[in-house]
This record gives sequence, C-alpha cells and structure tokens, in this order.
Amino acid sequence: MIRYRYDGTTEGLISAIDHILRHEPDPQTVELEVQEQTLFDEGLFIAANSDRTDVLLRRFSSAFPESARQVMYVILSEKEGMETSLLHYIHMVSVYGSRIEAHRTHPAVHDVHVLARKVSREIHRMKGLLRFAMLEDGSYLAKMEPDFNIIQPLSRFFTQRLRTQQWFIYDVKRSLVSHWKGRKLDFGTLESFRAPELSDEEKDVQKLWKTFFRNVAIPERKNPGLQRSFMPMKYWKYLVEKT
Repeated sequence: MIRYRYDGTTEGLISAIDHILRHEPDPQTVELEVQEQTLFDEGLFIAANSDRTDVLLRRFSSAFPESARQVMYVILSEKEGMETSLLHYIHMVSVYGSRIEAHRTHPAVHDVHVLARKVSREIHRMKGLLRFAMLEDGSYLAKMEPDFNIIQPLSRFFTQRLRTQQWFIYDVKRSLVSHWKGRKLDFGTLESFRAPELSDEEKDVQKLWKTFFRNVAIPERKNPGLQRSFMPMKYWKYLVEKT
C-alpha cells in the first residue's frame, strides 16, 4: 500500500487527492491520512494547493454533481479516517460516472454513502427544528449543536427561506456563526459577532408559545417514545417549548 499524507485541512485533503489521481496509476492501492507529528510517520506529504483544489472541485462538481454533494457531506461530517475512502470513491466516480450505483458494495462507496446519508438527514431535520428568536436590534438568532458541521449548507438554505430578514445561526459546539445581512452571507467564529439580548416582543411570544404548547397537548395521547423518534432529545435544548 502506497502512503500519502496531508496537513489535515479540507484544502490539503482535496490537493492530495488531486495529486494522487494525476500521478498514481492505480489510486485504489493508495492510503491517505493526516500527517502525524512523529518521527516514525511514513508517507509522501502533499502540501495544500488552492489552485489544484479549485480545479478538482470545479471539474468534479460539474461532471458529477450528486457525487460531489456526497463528498462534501462526508467532509462536513468531520469523521476521522475517511480520507482513503474519499480518495477511492472520487477515483471510482471518475471511472464509472453514474454507474457508481452499481458498486454500492465496494467498501469506499458504502462508507461514503452511509455517512453522507447521516449528514443529509441532520441537515433536513435542522431545517425544521431550528428556532429563530428576535433580538433587541430586530435581527434573529438561532442556536444549535448539531452532530456534524452543517452550518454552511443550512445557512444557505435559510438565505432563501428568510431572505428579507437579518439573522444569525450559531453553532455552539464549534463556536461558528453565520450572519445573513439581506444580501450577503458571512461566516466566522463566536468572537466575530456580538449577539444582543432577546427583544421584549420575543420574550412575550415565547411565553405565549409555552402556554399554548402546554394547553394544546392531550395527556391521554402523550407518547414520549414516539416523540423522541421524530425529535431526538439532543435537539430539545434550543426548543422554546422544551425549556
């Protein structure tokens, strides 16, 4: 097995995959991992190259948009040890194209599809569970702690859903923030933005919503197990009716 290493960044990962696809006769025999800072870490290190990253992403996304989405979801999962599977998957898609579906039992194809499906499911779920609260300055803030780093695709979805409002989405777990200003979407860390307190109107609305939620529920039909299956408890923290 031929070993390659990269710096642990997304740009470094795509650069290494691009290098291997262009220089190795059989990428399926290549192993790709993050460079370890040890004396005994073996493998050829490939430095990040933004130009090569852009070329591969542009060409791959244009030719195989659905497979490119799968790759991006795996990267957003932040799961360690998926580099070799991504390399083998991208190589196989480049060879088989849309016929990649006929190779679902291949370990790399299977691993990518399973993980991408989990990320896609969480994105879909958060589109319905994310709660925006009005702040003192009239903008809106939604907090979340997703399993995967989905703030970018989720924020782009809400630029269409909440196009005319100014809002923030805050990933508490990763200290990441997105900010939509009506025309431009920015991403940064917690230190980049200062969110004001909830508006008095929002506080009143939340009180009314809690009262409504308590009174509309039918005790005889309460089914906690079914509720958790549709809305896992890990998402309850930022639901007004659950606080």
